[in-house]
Amino acid sequence: MERNGFPALLLVVLSNVILLFSPASVVHGWGVDGHFAVCRIAQPRLSDAAAAAVKQLLPEDAEDLASLCSWADKVKFRYKWSSALHYIDTPDNLCNYSYNRDCKDENGEKGRCVDGAIQNYTTQLLTYNSAQSSKSDFTSDNLTEALLFLSHLMGDIHQPLHVGFTSDKGGNTINIHWYTRKTVLHHAWDDNIIETAEEQFYNSNVEDLIGAIQKNITSGWTDLVPSWEACGGSKTTCPTVYATEGIKAACDWAYKGVEEGSTLDDDYFESRLPIVKLRLAQGGVRLAATLNRIFG
Repeated sequence: MERNGFPALLLVVLSNVILLFSPASVVHGWGVDGHFAVCRIAQPRLSDAAAAAVKQLLPEDAEDLASLCSWADKVKFRYKWSSALHYIDTPDNLCNYSYNRDCKDENGEKGRCVDGAIQNYTTQLLTYNSAQSSKSDFTSDNLTEALLFLSHLMGDIHQPLHVGFTSDKGGNTINIHWYTRKTVLHHAWDDNIIETAEEQFYNSNVEDLIGAIQKNITSGWTDLVPSWEACGGSKTTCPTVYATEGIKAACDWAYKGVEEGSTLDDDYFESRLPIVKLRLAQGGVRLAATLNRIFG
């Protein structure tokens, strides 16, 4: 079964998925800590209706949405069709994004990118109220899957190198040193910037990092939050806007000053950390705003 060109994944494995995210198995990075932060930032911003819907859609033994915010990364290796939904490849050095030009997978199938996927799973979740009134099973209706994919992909689209250049696969083929450690540029943005921030400023504790970002949202960024939440016209979500911001941030910050073999240390870390915090904040605020519009 497919919905809008996306294979339907029935979550018969969800009872086991919780075990993947027990404290003993957590791996740090925008693969986990960044996604955890986006969902944790979103949770207290949910309306009563959205919070109730999220609770109903999550497995009974899930602690909260954040505890499953990396589920989509775990299943993409088993469900290979979903891999293309996590990113967008754009033409090298143009530093702009066009849905019609760029939102496609490696086989050229239109709509199969993180922008198209966010739109697809939002559309699926808009059937929640009718499914609830008909007492449908949310798992068989694919709504639990849609919630978990949407929540994860909202984080991905706010990571600048998930909207990167085609030739280097979003920085995945640019070899660098993060201080003394060999890695690739994409990994630096997925993991290293967050890990280094946690080690240097937040007692190696993601909750402390999240607390600092939430403080910025309610103080320094207060005037910006309404524009982050807004979605033009009657749209429920605006991933094309988020992707456009992403490629600009990739050009202005992620790629800038980096070449094959570069060593990235304090100067790069200290100047890029505010961008990471900003994008995590925007991802969380926008996830909450989107869920509020869906379930409101």
